[in-house]
Amino acid sequence: MGSNMSNITLIATATFGLEKVVKLEVEAMGFKITKVSDGRIEFEATLDDIPKANLWLRCADRVLLKLGEFEALTFDELFEKTKALPWESLITVDGEFTVSGKAVKSTLGSVRACQSIVKKAVVERLKEKYDTEWFEETGPKFPILVSMLKDVALLTIDTSGVGLHKRGYREKAVEAPLKETLAAALVLLSFWNKDRLLIDPMCGSGTILIEAAMIARNMAPGLKRKFASEEWPVINESAWHEARFSANNAIKTDFKLQIFGYDVDKTSTEACKTNARNAGVEDDIVFEQKDIKDLWIDKQYGIVISNPPYGKRMSEFKEINDIYISFHKTFKKKRGWSIYILTADDMFPNYFKRAQPDRVRKLYNGRIKTNYYQYYGEKPTGNMSPLQ
Repeated sequence: MGSNMSNITLIATATFGLEKVVKLEVEAMGFKITKVSDGRIEFEATLDDIPKANLWLRCADRVLLKLGEFEALTFDELFEKTKALPWESLITVDGEFTVSGKAVKSTLGSVRACQSIVKKAVVERLKEKYDTEWFEETGPKFPILVSMLKDVALLTIDTSGVGLHKRGYREKAVEAPLKETLAAALVLLSFWNKDRLLIDPMCGSGTILIEAAMIARNMAPGLKRKFASEEWPVINESAWHEARFSANNAIKTDFKLQIFGYDVDKTSTEACKTNARNAGVEDDIVFEQKDIKDLWIDKQYGIVISNPPYGKRMSEFKEINDIYISFHKTFKKKRGWSIYILTADDMFPNYFKRAQPDRVRKLYNGRIKTNYYQYYGEKPTGNMSPLQ
């Protein structure tokens, strides 16, 4: 990997169902994609592209640097092929390297055994290269991941550290929070743009609306946080400075947004305001404590994106029933409104009877399987003012 500009392969990992969104994001950044598979988008890059990818990817979970991929049917094979990779080109003599892993449909089914063999192989390689018997591991972090899928081992180093959904703006999340990466995807999968009215009538901790405002303002989602690879000597420090500098300069401020969030719970709306302030979009969103029963919509056109609460216990059933009925009442006649609802509740379309959903996407929020119901509204006609 000699020089800093030498070619590497990066992998943007994605939650199941979001591969296409992440692929479009990677392409929009100008990277050449080499492979798309379940949960992974591989693309060509240089070491100095790592800052940009981490700062800008909204819907990816992490950015991994690919070290190698090979078949491994025995532990011996895993050891030798891992040891043959150029770990010293990234990991410093004082580097702290942990190994975590997962195995799916592989002969080498024991994740723990795979992890310890990879760790041992890396240590042996670095011993030879650095001519030392002992590693302090007090320096930069290099989280190594070994993933066994159908007897193929993929070895990567995580450049992100903490998952990319941790933007750094969410103080205290309300119960069952929506991941920021998924919230951003919900917005990108909708017809919303900065000139249109957006409402979340059950906004929880405000994540969907905050992500929408950041998209409209072209704010890099990673601007307010740190990444594991910032400590890596192999990436020019100037690459981080430049990426942050240009991200700050890319923010657009020359327009007003119309984004409104309502929640029945006062604590939620207070948390929303704090989160929006932390994210730098407090002036872009109006949060109010309001029950969906009391929501009065007087505009002809708009967009709703929401992740309503869904309960698993019988006691919550009546409450959810009431929410759905109120939602249907409010929006059944509003033909000019596009409605996007993410829920784990398969019953939602039985309640919201304006029409059949135009599209249903299967997405995962953490481990919860959900459906993203999309109901397209009629388009604004003629030369209507964008405020409609």
